[in-house]
Amino acid sequence: MTTGSLSIESPPTPIVLASFGPVLGQLSTNRIKRYGRPAFQQSPTATMQLKIEHRTQYAYDPEVGRVSLRLRLFPAAFAGQMINRWSVTVNGEPVTPLLTDGFGDGVGLWHAKRSSDVIEILAEGLVTTEDRAGVVRGLSQMPPAGIFLSQTKLTAPDSRIRDLAHAVPDGQALDRLHALMAAVGEAMTYKPAATTAKTTAAEALSGGAGVCQDYSHVFMSAARVLGIPARYVTGYVLASHVSTNDAHSAATSGPETGSAADKANEGPDEGPDEGIVETHAWAEAYADGLGWVGFDPVHAVSPTDAYVRLACGLDANAAAPIRGCLSTPSDVTMETAVVVLASGAQVQSQSQSQSQSQS
Repeated sequence: MTTGSLSIESPPTPIVLASFGPVLGQLSTNRIKRYGRPAFQQSPTATMQLKIEHRTQYAYDPEVGRVSLRLRLFPAAFAGQMINRWSVTVNGEPVTPLLTDGFGDGVGLWHAKRSSDVIEILAEGLVTTEDRAGVVRGLSQMPPAGIFLSQTKLTAPDSRIRDLAHAVPDGQALDRLHALMAAVGEAMTYKPAATTAKTTAAEALSGGAGVCQDYSHVFMSAARVLGIPARYVTGYVLASHVSTNDAHSAATSGPETGSAADKANEGPDEGPDEGIVETHAWAEAYADGLGWVGFDPVHAVSPTDAYVRLACGLDANAAAPIRGCLSTPSDVTMETAVVVLASGAQVQSQSQSQSQSQS
């Protein structure tokens, strides 16, 4: 057994773990036809209260000494998302944001005070949401939009992505973005086993299949080709309020081992399954004259009151909710479960487990 990176091999996940380190800080006519009302129409506004419980547990054999976690599990309040109450604990110890990063996301740190064989992370709370047709306004931090023109290893475009982008008809940015979202959905099929957490946007589009991480990366890559800033978003979604054939789930992965703390891990992912409620991923793009707007190319919709926005970044690595490192190697078993309850609705939940040995 040697110290090294810990990667939980499994079907692909739409959310992967980011490295420790510094962090940067009117719908189109087609949209109106498809969804019935334009984004700028705010009355009446649909609202929901969503109760969320996101539990992740890691079991270590043998037990580990020093464990450090970086958590981005603190949803921000902004127009359309109000945090009624929210708490994050690790092994029962409260964790609060130590800082707000350049993207406007709260970041908390936790360090083990003693050797542990089990670590449990629990994020839970009550969030009131409004359907703003994907328009994101009122975040406490607003980094320059141009930051999100930067391509990453996961979003670097190839000729296929450039062709996809340039096939979008000319017009206003918002119209082009809705057309791009539709084009990505037409070019890809949701297929959990088709990709891994390390699959790039170019590889996913070439294969014509993937999960919500892949859809979002392809959309972002193409938007950036068009000169439109785009960013990756993680969060939660109530599956009963989105298209029934596109409910996706993902679990964050466990802490890495030793000196490999600057590499991303992989975690499990489940495919479409009616009733699944889990962590989800989508994209936001900057439309001149309107600002940041969300696009979920998997569900072919802009986020509604069924979505809770958690964190964002340049790609899935940068937007990961959980990141950590271990001082010693260990066999790790991970279990995760998310429950989302809408007021007046039945609880919908989904749990997963995954194990891997480090040797």
